Amino acid sequence: MHAPKILLSAGEASGDMYAARLAAALKARTGAAMFGMGGDQMRGAGVDVVTDYSEVSVLGITEILSHLPQLVRAMRRLVEMARARRPELAIVTDFPGFHLRLARKLKRLGVRNVYYICPQFWAWRPWRVRIVQRRFALALCIFPFEEKFFGDAGVPVKFIGHPLVGSVASSLSRAEFFAKHSLSKSLPLVTILPGSRSSELARHLSILREACVKIHNAMPVQFVVAAAPGWSEILRKSWARELKLSTVEGETYDALAHANASIVSSGTATVEAALLGAPMVVVYRVTPLTALLAKPLVRTKQFGMVNLIAGREVVPELIQKDFTPGKVAEQTLRLLQDPAAVSAMRTDLAEVRRRLGPPGAVERAADAIATLLTESPRNPDKLSGNA
Repeated sequence: MHAPKILLSAGEASGDMYAARLAAALKARTGAAMFGMGGDQMRGAGVDVVTDYSEVSVLGITEILSHLPQLVRAMRRLVEMARARRPELAIVTDFPGFHLRLARKLKRLGVRNVYYICPQFWAWRPWRVRIVQRRFALALCIFPFEEKFFGDAGVPVKFIGHPLVGSVASSLSRAEFFAKHSLSKSLPLVTILPGSRSSELARHLSILREACVKIHNAMPVQFVVAAAPGWSEILRKSWARELKLSTVEGETYDALAHANASIVSSGTATVEAALLGAPMVVVYRVTPLTALLAKPLVRTKQFGMVNLIAGREVVPELIQKDFTPGKVAEQTLRLLQDPAAVSAMRTDLAEVRRRLGPPGAVERAADAIATLLTESPRNPDKLSGNA
């Protein structure tokens, strides 16, 4: 088989990570030449990144409106490159507001589309699954219940499991991590993941700072903030001076694995924490207008991914008006002071890990895509149903 050309697109940091791993697996199988939208991890995997995801990485209805010029430029660039390079496939990673529109334009150019890391339409505007059915030759889902949801809508779908399973682990022992960052062995550790987007930090930091002061006033404790690349110094300077606090970059798994309790911004990080068995409180806030517009579109009681996977609340989630300093402090102190609550949560997180499937999701995705590449574009439905 000749080396195919593939357009690969990710619109945020987690998507860049997932897509980079897939790119490496596809190159090993097919020798594919890949180009598209992404970041440093995709570049490191040999993808020709023609548009950086940092230009479009936004979350929320009102936030997207303020970034429309960047979104339009990125879309135009990808379509222009697809027209010039004529890829056999386009593989898009989550980020549905952008990627559903991109898929429509690419299909008109005769490009077959694959959804890798399917959007959570079962929780948010479920009728959009019909768009996936019309525009995609294959959907690869990472949660077991998604296979039925997409399959019932006529989408060619395959459950691959979660790409993080088997790849999330601490690299240092607790003693090594504490020594590296001059942490006290005698004090409990609270790890904070405030989010990776500037808009998230703008909405979260003031609440988290005040919550940490309340926790500090209630009992002796130390804090580690796991920062996104480039944010450590800013976060360190903006925190309350009386708190014993360290910031780390590139050590999120160690910071979560060795914490007595963690406060985690909702998203991929909550799945990483679950895989590490880390007791956590999930937090998140969007703009008031986004919350108002989104409320009638949400179809689930839970918001945090860990609770959605479990089908019930196994970790406390403090979203929007519930995300207050007092409630964050209360829930975190419960984990620090109630061993029974921590034990029950770890048991529930172990069940969440089991539901995420066995290791090897990226390899299964690459196998499915390599098979699709060998099939006639006129008959892409062989990989459909519950295969």
